[in-house]
Amino acid sequence: MTAAPGPEWAPFPTAERATRTAVVTGASSGIGLAIADDLVGAGWHVLGLCRSRGALPDAATWVPCDLADLISADEAVRVVRRAAAGGVDAIVHAAGLQYSAGVGELRPERGERMWAVHVRGAELVVGGLVGVLVDGGRVVLVGSRTMTGVPGKSQYSATKAALAAMARAWASELAPRRVTVNVVAPGPTRTAMLEDPKRASVPPVVPPLGRLVEPSEVAALTRFLLERTGAMVTGQTILMCGGASLP
Repeated sequence: MTAAPGPEWAPFPTAERATRTAVVTGASSGIGLAIADDLVGAGWHVLGLCRSRGALPDAATWVPCDLADLISADEAVRVVRRAAAGGVDAIVHAAGLQYSAGVGELRPERGERMWAVHVRGAELVVGGLVGVLVDGGRVVLVGSRTMTGVPGKSQYSATKAALAAMARAWASELAPRRVTVNVVAPGPTRTAMLEDPKRASVPPVVPPLGRLVEPSEVAALTRFLLERTGAMVTGQTILMCGGASLP
């Protein structure tokens, strides 16, 4: 499929694309919602792929999607292709969930579900929409500081590490089209996920800077990468962890 025409390096946006379109997975809550809110506030048209509308802004378009279900994910991608006739400017994969357990208590079905949402979900959405992603477009995958390995989070960490590897591969593949691909990897972030019983065995630790990361801060970093300011950043994993990764 031939990519839709898109903007040159600068300025961004162009007169031809005064309203830019972003596809955001997991846009009904948490970091995904913060990203959707931020983009809508900056004048973007957001297509939110999520199981329920949740708190998705009224100005955004909800596309029902359960990334753990192949049929649902494929249908959502088809809906986006039809809805974004002029092309998609950015894809942000923020959908996520977390199960925590030590090595002797791992449950394969939980690992499979996290892999399906985090990794296979990225494959389905980015791979399914890359043909309508404009030249000069952006892809951001939301990873995690835990991708290097944290006790009690081996399965979760593995899925987030995979995102970093995929982002570098895709960045190389898409560079001739001036499409950038990056990972934003936050540390402990103040979302409902921190209260989820599924991760109760590994409670969050407040980082050295003295507080949790705010979802709005992750959203701001993401938009930096989506705007012209991020035009020369690609294949990178950028941590926002309040010093949690320091020795």
